[in-house]
Amino acid sequence: MTIYYSLTFLLLAAEMVTFCVLVAPLPHTVKKTLFNFLSTSTIIAKIAYGLKISFIFVAILFFDALQRMFRVTAEAEMAKSGQQGVSDVRTETNLAARKFYSQRNTYLTGFTLFLSLVLTRTFSIILTLIQAEEELIAKKGSASASKELESAQKELAASKRDLEALRSQAKSQAEEYDRLADRYNKATGEVAKRGKSD
Repeated sequence: MTIYYSLTFLLLAAEMVTFCVLVAPLPHTVKKTLFNFLSTSTIIAKIAYGLKISFIFVAILFFDALQRMFRVTAEAEMAKSGQQGVSDVRTETNLAARKFYSQRNTYLTGFTLFLSLVLTRTFSIILTLIQAEEELIAKKGSASASKELESAQKELAASKRDLEALRSQAKSQAEEYDRLADRYNKATGEVAKRGKSD
């Protein structure tokens, strides 16, 4: 393999490892921290910019490998039909090797480009998922807080009713006490007068 196809293979291997890390079942806090770092880091942004440029070169290599594959396939078909009169084993082996290499290079560059698109989309989907999870957690927190607030308001309303009932009860008991105290004073006052007269 030439150097640029070797670099393309290394890029494909790095994409596969990155994809496995992205879809790994990590805890929410770890995943949130990792994706926050990946989406806000300036170093990662520079690396992503360099990768975009390299994907342009990989796309050029893809179209070149695709063109070579079509050309080699056409040559192999002409050799099979016997139009060129080639029947040498070395020539057939050479054509088969060229066909294999051109197909390998086409698949290598094609999968590299395809996986770059998959990685980009997966990254954006996971970022959206993390943001949705954060909103859900916040809404659950606010829902539980609103439930707590609602229950506290119910308790406050019940306490106010109890307080009003207690006040009215205390007022009626005070009135009853005053009435009974007046009756008692009248009754004891009369008894005291009777006692003095006896």
